Amino acid sequence: MSSSPKREVLMLRIFLYLVYTTQAVVATYLPLYFLDKGFSASQIGVIYSCGPFISIFANLIFGTASDKFRTIQKIMTLLMLGQLVMISMLFMTNTFAVICVIMLAYYFFQMPVNPLSDSLILLSSRYTGTPFALIRVFGSLGFALSAFLGGQLLKSVGSPATIPLAMSTIALTLLISLTLKDYQGSKRKVDFSGFLNLLRKPDILIYFAIIFILSVAHRMNEGFLGVTLREMGASDSLIGLAWMTSAISEIPILYLLGKYGHKFKELPLLAIAGVMYALRFFLISEMPSPIWIIPIQAMHSVTFGIFMVTALRYLTTIIPDEFRSSGQAVYAIVWSGFAGVVSGTVGGVIYQHYGSSTFFLTATGLSLVASAAFMVKHYFSRDH
Repeated sequence: MSSSPKREVLMLRIFLYLVYTTQAVVATYLPLYFLDKGFSASQIGVIYSCGPFISIFANLIFGTASDKFRTIQKIMTLLMLGQLVMISMLFMTNTFAVICVIMLAYYFFQMPVNPLSDSLILLSSRYTGTPFALIRVFGSLGFALSAFLGGQLLKSVGSPATIPLAMSTIALTLLISLTLKDYQGSKRKVDFSGFLNLLRKPDILIYFAIIFILSVAHRMNEGFLGVTLREMGASDSLIGLAWMTSAISEIPILYLLGKYGHKFKELPLLAIAGVMYALRFFLISEMPSPIWIIPIQAMHSVTFGIFMVTALRYLTTIIPDEFRSSGQAVYAIVWSGFAGVVSGTVGGVIYQHYGSSTFFLTATGLSLVASAAFMVKHYFSRDH
């Protein structure tokens, strides 16, 4: 690898590290920040479903803009600037309705970052020769370290420091985004009517439907795990340790998938991830003490680690390169938009009225349904 590709890989890894550092702070400690402000579990659910709702539009807008103007780097810089402005506005209010509006705007700029960064890494691999998983693993490192170190920091200085911490990581990410190289897909003009025809294919629609089912289960856990642990008496440092465990557990799986993942069929791997998700959520529903969350969170490796890499790899086989950012945007709309809205609103109601055990048993059932659907799709695809 020449010095220029080496530099590109380094900058992408630093960028991913910082992106997921911010996401760890927002996912792990912002719910606890709102809890300390006096908001209920259902109110926190509404706050977290506002963002995924707006992401449905944000992903479409920025994904299609990326393909049309054939730039990811400039859009990424704009997204970071928007995040920085919005997160700083949380300083100004404690009013629930205003916070919902601010978080709505924050997620408008935050949600497209993951699919666009995934597109950037996938397109860069042809230039740098570095597999997707071996760059994405640095996102896991960023999430892991900030989840743990953030917990230690906030334990010392209190939850009000959550906002300045998020602002600092976003500002650093903004600076790094200015150094990224733009990678472009097909040189021919993008015909979006072709993309819409692609989305009408039953095979693609069925795939996104199954992704949605498993995504709802994943988002239910992501949005309410911290609240569940806090209600069980867990400290912020234990919650941070739990999130760090999950992120660290991804690293060996991402490395192995980067080296050997191409040897396995995608749909059976996704079915395995669904079964492991079901086991993980069932164990959480039966958890007698918050300390048990540490070994349970290690299952993140064989759930999200397998799911994330394999789902994106399968997507590249059914979506052509010229629609890469748009295809990633639709995937993100399903994965974080529709699934986030359902998990935040319906999940919040289930949690509020039936408790955490029923909540996680519901996620268990959804994971098993998705697993079975992946296997059925595999057998039908194989027959054809």
